[in-house]
Amino acid sequence: MKRPAYPEGVSTETSEATISTGALRGSVSEGIRRFLGIPYAAPPFGSRRFQLPSAPDSWTGVRDATQFGPAAPQTPYRGRIGELLPSLNSDGTDEDILTVNVWTPASATEPASEPLPVVLWIHGGAFERGGSSLGGYDGTSFARSGVVFVSANYRLGSEGFSVLEDAPRNLGLEDVAAALRWTHTEIAAFGGDPSRITVMGESAGGALVAALLSRPDTAPLIAGAIIESGPLDAAEPKRAGRVSRALAKRLGIPATREAFAALSPAELLAARTAQAAGSSPLRGAPGFLLARDPASLPVSPREALPAASAPILIGTNTDEYRLWFTPDALAKISPWQASLGHLALKIPRAAVRAYRTQFPDAGAGDRLGQALTDSMLRAPMTQVADRRMSPTFVYEFAWQSPVDGLGAGHALELGFVFDGLDNPDSIRMAGDAPPQGLAHEMHDAWVRMIRDDNPGWEPFTPGRRVRVFDVESRTLALPRADAVDAFSSAS
Repeated sequence: MKRPAYPEGVSTETSEATISTGALRGSVSEGIRRFLGIPYAAPPFGSRRFQLPSAPDSWTGVRDATQFGPAAPQTPYRGRIGELLPSLNSDGTDEDILTVNVWTPASATEPASEPLPVVLWIHGGAFERGGSSLGGYDGTSFARSGVVFVSANYRLGSEGFSVLEDAPRNLGLEDVAAALRWTHTEIAAFGGDPSRITVMGESAGGALVAALLSRPDTAPLIAGAIIESGPLDAAEPKRAGRVSRALAKRLGIPATREAFAALSPAELLAARTAQAAGSSPLRGAPGFLLARDPASLPVSPREALPAASAPILIGTNTDEYRLWFTPDALAKISPWQASLGHLALKIPRAAVRAYRTQFPDAGAGDRLGQALTDSMLRAPMTQVADRRMSPTFVYEFAWQSPVDGLGAGHALELGFVFDGLDNPDSIRMAGDAPPQGLAHEMHDAWVRMIRDDNPGWEPFTPGRRVRVFDVESRTLALPRADAVDAFSSAS
């Protein structure tokens, strides 16, 4: 399923570029050149299914690059999350899913132009949803700021993150690694500097960025990294494979490449939809995870990132959990149920005491939500930042959305980072009157990180300084340090 590149009524001119696989015809609008749906690897179907990505075929003539490529197989979000987050729907019928998109200033390839810094954007979606064609990921704002912006699709769900007996692991990560190599090889044709590539991602995309920095083959290609609300752990194969084994059991097949490849992507999607019905971050079906693997991810990012030499901008949102739980669901969590949740999440007792002190007026559900956020995201991030020797810049996004009790929930910062608050994808979460000045501030900081390796505030160490983004942003000592540090003391 292809998605139009521009709203109806927007006039564009054409523009051409030539890369190693052939010539491309993109478009030009308001001084920005766009080349969409460019294959960086061959379609991962047929004999290539559940295999490592392979090189794309060359073509003759000029390939149209004015439309996004199809999304990886996935089903839309459901329920409240489906109302807040944009969705795509793809059953795998259109197979050419491993594509990238490029936004670049029209002047970038003029003879006298200096090569521009590059950012490669990796979308999130819990490793099973999302795509580069979503309107909120339009790269125009970065190109206008003098950055060559690249975004990539990758295999999702069962196609990308199954743990099967006779198939390579972390195929979605291998796809992203191939997209990074494509960017390094081809970006000069679009005016980009291959020695100045920043990788940037949010949520599962942030986890993939961290994984790229943790691999000896891809880390040397990365000049800098931006990780927004990204988990930093890779699971042991047995744990990461729980979802694949459960799917195989539901389908009555062995957890092997041959058995999974005998089913269509639509059949695997249907089984996964049934498996995940009613699940939440605290209970229900297992989710897809990155797996530790000698070939594709030998060391968990939490252990590898402290030694990574590239500068990193990393952060979380104050109320990540409020995307995953409705206000009613949080209000219904009793102190007894919260205690069980703390036990299930292995929350240190010192952290539980700190939440009671730091959030005296909060309900048991909100304190449990903060514990979940810290366990998944903030504590691992802080542990990594404390141990890094290379420049590390930490942020917290704290602005409170008025929409449906979302607060500073997971993914809310995206509209601000992309300076796209008027985009329907952002309006879903931030409403129709968010602070535009905050979007300018955050976007400018991200551009400075991509361009100068410094977003504009002090590094995290030695003073554990954090930039807190809000209507009035401030640089502070690490917020809620007692609770976060309790996780380190308990490990």
